[in-house]
Amino acid sequence: MKSVEEFLNAERIATIYGPGEILSNIALALVLGLVISYIYKTTHQGLSYSQSFMLTLVFVSIIVAVVMMIIGNNLARAFALVGALSIIRFRTVVKDTKDMAYVFMTLAAGMAAGTSSYFLAVTSVIFMGVVALVLHASNYGSLYKSEFILRFRTIVSDDPPYIPIIQQFTKSSNLLHVEPSGDGETSKLTFDIVMQRDADAQAFSTRISALPEVSEVVLVASKNDADY
Repeated sequence: MKSVEEFLNAERIATIYGPGEILSNIALALVLGLVISYIYKTTHQGLSYSQSFMLTLVFVSIIVAVVMMIIGNNLARAFALVGALSIIRFRTVVKDTKDMAYVFMTLAAGMAAGTSSYFLAVTSVIFMGVVALVLHASNYGSLYKSEFILRFRTIVSDDPPYIPIIQQFTKSSNLLHVEPSGDGETSKLTFDIVMQRDADAQAFSTRISALPEVSEVVLVASKNDADY
């Protein structure tokens, strides 16, 4: 009975990589894919989180490692795989541009693992992971630390009752949008506000909602991105 290694050699699979190295490469790709997906889950912000994307990161790392081992140093295989993979169409829209960075990180990890560049694979993932965690912890790139979008409808008057409350709870407020009603008696206002350091957003919205002249109060946190 042939051994596993003899079978692989007979099938021309292990012309470059031995069975032990193949298993090591795939196992490392799996571990790196899990690490990258965990970092993605830890640092993710917003509403576009997807468990499917988490699984995709793990699968991509393993698949790329296998593809790199299949190609080896055979140029003909490389062109054959390009032609085979070109028939696959990806229609999933990436909602967050940062997700693309994780896809490329996973591709790089799989390529490094698949070519037995273990030190490069582990070092690059650790380095990128530390950078991602530090940027997440420092809230890097965020323009605001305690900014909100405030929307409400109010009765038009010369002495708005909501002004003192806004001044009490916020450091600054800017009127962004005014939408008058058809009868001209009420207006829908949109403010960009920065809360006081110790101010409670829930208490602020409650105070605004309690005003008889005010209705339809919506307070939206805009630490990252907000559309109004």
